[in-house]
This record gives sequence, C-alpha cells and structure tokens, in this order.
Amino acid sequence: MIFGATSVKAATNTPPAVGTNSGNGTIAATEKDHQNMLEQLGIKSLRRGRDGHANGKNPANYDEAKANPFPDFPDPLTLNDGTRVTTPEMWWQKRRPEILEGFDREIYGRVPARPPKVNWKITATIHTNSGDIAVITKKLLGLVDNSADTNITVNMDLTLTTPANATGPVPVIMQFGFNFPPGFFARFGTNNFPPGSTGPTWQQQVLAKGWGWAVIYPYTVQADNGAGLTGGIIGLCNHGAPRQPDDWGALRAWAWGASRALDYFETDTAVDARQVGIEGHSRFGKATLVTMAYDPRFAIAYVSSSGEGGAKLHRRDWGEVVENLTGSGEYHWMAGNFIKYGGPLNWKDLPVDSHELIALCAPRPVFISAGSTNGDAWVDAKGSFLAAAAAGPVFTLLGKKDLGTTNFPPIGTALMDGDLAFRQHSGGHTDAPNWPTFLKFADRYLRTAELPPK
Repeated sequence: MIFGATSVKAATNTPPAVGTNSGNGTIAATEKDHQNMLEQLGIKSLRRGRDGHANGKNPANYDEAKANPFPDFPDPLTLNDGTRVTTPEMWWQKRRPEILEGFDREIYGRVPARPPKVNWKITATIHTNSGDIAVITKKLLGLVDNSADTNITVNMDLTLTTPANATGPVPVIMQFGFNFPPGFFARFGTNNFPPGSTGPTWQQQVLAKGWGWAVIYPYTVQADNGAGLTGGIIGLCNHGAPRQPDDWGALRAWAWGASRALDYFETDTAVDARQVGIEGHSRFGKATLVTMAYDPRFAIAYVSSSGEGGAKLHRRDWGEVVENLTGSGEYHWMAGNFIKYGGPLNWKDLPVDSHELIALCAPRPVFISAGSTNGDAWVDAKGSFLAAAAAGPVFTLLGKKDLGTTNFPPIGTALMDGDLAFRQHSGGHTDAPNWPTFLKFADRYLRTAELPPK
C-alpha cells in the first residue's frame, strides 16, 4: 500500500487527510487556504506531482538511471560563505544555526517564539498485564492554554505504559500513533493498513526489555489537512488567521507536541526522561526526524518509511517528489515557502536537503528504515540511505561513527556498526519488520531497567 496513490485532485496525488473530516467542506477549505498561500507567494501555477500508479498522467520514476537529476547538494560541513567546518565548535556555533535557519524559513517553518503552555492531566491509571509483565498505563490529556483565543481548543492525547515492577525510572520509546477514522481503509480496498505481522507487538518487545512505551496522537495537536491550519496549535497561535509563508506546518506542529510530551516525562518519576526515544512511520516518520533534529533532549530515533519531506533527498527523482508536497493535499505539512520549489523554483534551488536534517540529529543515534521496492517504492529507500550516508561526516566530526559505507546494501542487510543505522526490510509500507532490529540497535544506548525476580 502506497500513501499518495489516490488523488484529492489531479495536482496533489495524495489521499484525503487521515484522522480528520475529509468531506467536501474540508477539501474546499483546504483549496482556499492553499490558494491564499499561492497568492502570498505570487505563484500562478505549480508543476504536477507524481502519480503512484503506472498509468497516471505523470507516473513516478522508478528507473535508477533517471533518479539523480541534481547530483550536487549542499555540503553540511561548509559554511554559507564557503569556509570549511573543521571543529565541533564551528559546527555548533556557526554551521548548525545556518542549516536550522534554512529548514525554518524554507521547509518546515518557524515555531512561534512564545507558544502556549500545556498542562498535562492524568485522566486514568490502569493496572494490568501485557502478557506476563505487570504494567501501569496512564492516559493523559494535554490541555493547551487557549486564553489568547478561546474560540480554539487543543487537547492533546498521550498514553504511557511502564513496567509495574521497575525498580526505578525506565527508558521509554514514544510513537506517533495513527488514529484512523471509521471506514478509512475502505478507500484503499483493504482492512489491513499498515500491514500487520505475527509475533509480539512493538509494545510487547519494548516491555520485554524492561522499558516503557508511549503513544502520542498527532491529530489531537494539529489536523492533517490545509483546512485545519486555522485551528489546532497552528491556528491557536495565529488567532485563527491563515499562515504567513514561513509559519510552521503540521510536521513541526506534531514535533512540538512530542516535545511537550517529553516535558511531561521529565515530571514523571516512572520515566527516565534522558532516555526517551521517538518513532514514527510514513508521514509520522517525517515528523519523527523533524522531532529528533529540533529537540536535543530525545535520545534516539527510529525513522520508518519517511520518504519525501523526511529522510529522502529532495533532489532525488524516485517515487514521491517535492511537487507532491506542494499541491493542496500535502502542503500543510510544510512551511508555505516550500511551495516555491514546486513552481517557479526547482529542487536544486533548496538551500538545504534531507541529509542535513539527519545531520542535525548528531551526535545522537538515528535508525533509518524502509520497506522493499515491491510495496514501499514510493518512499525511496535508497534516497534515504544516500541522505544518511551524506550526513555521516557530521557524526564523524562529533566523534561518532557513520554508516560505514556509501554503497547501498542488499535488502535485509542491517548497517548497525555506527551511530547512524539503516535497514531496508522485505515487507511493504510498514514499520513492523524492523522493530527487532531497531531495538537491538537501541540496546547500545538505552539502559535496560532491572526488574526484580518474578
């Protein structure tokens, strides 16, 4: 199953928004907001996005010989004035701020200087078992201060589960959770998306290590469509007005929500907040990488099938491309300024690229994942690998280990000797097959909680 294979309209090549009202009213409001941004930018027309099916008007490219039309991309260790970065101090004080500014202004947008506070409340505490492990599950509601605009309410949903018999605070892996509305799968002709797997769930695998798990539901932070940009946390900060071109999009809003969850973990004695990992799949794989890049408190990341707007190089022509994210179906993920690169400007004009987003995570460990070409081609596993490889010099500069190779490995090969890791599994568009590999990687960094004898 490929996200992006069904169109809202011809130019967008993406399914209707997940987890929100995707009826005609929402689509019309999205089109209006998209047009407003085009007018702000002075853009008359956009190039068509790629189609996820071979008989479309503009089918996606899956020919490696045509995949790299812009082989030159920004050097993460060269300052904008051409000076070479040779020390960690130059990275932290000069180059990293330059790269952040490029992503803020042109790609993901700027978070307001003073976003509202969040008051977390535990709404339920449940003592139960997960298999043979006794656990405590807390249901939490994050009440966002809306005193600046009482017409907009944002209540964030978070679930936290930790081993009941832990002798101290434990590491936690937090996932961006999909909350599919009724009937969502029917539009794809399937009742199993993402694909399931046999064996222990990812939560059970995490608990077996003595760690905890958490799920934050991003759509309670920000809706997944352009119509929702005047609501959610973005709308609240803008008092319900449309965005300016460098305002934040949904990916940064979802990442902001994850950071607010981490704020809560810092107050919960069951959690070792210094050892919280973040995981997400597909559009939430994008949000995971953005979260890790912008919030240095997260200890480790599992970035699954993130594709365009995530780990995939923007300059690479394979599967989903920039134009898919500039149409009305997905533009809300990004800053308004990003739309320029699907119209008057081109991919090569971007001041930064995805390898530099991965580099912003350094020196913390990052695991990049994707499925096989047969089932997950849209996200471009090789483009994500190449980005991770190109981020390697920054990890090396900061005393860490890179992927160890620039040669794309055979499917199923786990590159885990360094602090950057990569594996392409043989399944489709799912994160399930790589959970055991990620957790083996994470073992090197997260302290396993000691449980008392049963």
